[in-house]
Amino acid sequence: MRVAFAVLRLAVAAAVVAAVVAQLITSLRYWRDVAGIEDPTVQIVHFFSFFTIESNLIAVVTLVIGAALLLRRDGEDPRWYAVLRLSATTYMVTTGIVYNLLLRGIQLPQGSTLGWSNEILHVVAPLWMLIDWLLAPGRRPLRWRAVWVVVAFPIVWACYTLIRGPLTPDAVQHRDYWYPYPFLDPNSAPSGYWSVAGYIVLIAAVIAVVGLGAVWLSRLARPRATPPARA
Repeated sequence: MRVAFAVLRLAVAAAVVAAVVAQLITSLRYWRDVAGIEDPTVQIVHFFSFFTIESNLIAVVTLVIGAALLLRRDGEDPRWYAVLRLSATTYMVTTGIVYNLLLRGIQLPQGSTLGWSNEILHVVAPLWMLIDWLLAPGRRPLRWRAVWVVVAFPIVWACYTLIRGPLTPDAVQHRDYWYPYPFLDPNSAPSGYWSVAGYIVLIAAVIAVVGLGAVWLSRLARPRATPPARA
């Protein structure tokens, strides 16, 4: 079972990397051929400023480390990895929920969207991270306070996005500001920053609930680790 999950983790990690690279290549071509942008440096920073991209890259690192742990050791995961895995799972499940409820069908400012890549990043990978959390061996019970670690990154990301947004131009849409998601753009939100604040509170609540739910699951009966062989 440990070997099977290690292989599946590596396979999903490879699929996510392929999806991110393919979407970046597609976006680069769009910026050059359609938008006429000669220097895409700012657009590349935009690309890696999407919470989806960052969450998926965190998931890749988590899955690769997790595969190595499954192959190299028995028993429960080390606590630092358990918290990393909790964070990655929470971010990915939240990404899946928010995208499929709020953003599916909306063209995001990354250039042309690559269909299969989009599905891997927003559906397949989030589902796998949930399945992995539920079934993969090595999961250890976590303390409730681990959720504070989980929410730290989204808070930093939201601050970064709102500070950077009005200071960074969007050469594709010919605007003097750029936001990765429509609900974070105070220029188009019905009540400006009040609407943005409401969405941030809502998403923060989703992240907290998902994180608390994952901690709760970790404290229930969990997949049994293979006991170490006795001499």
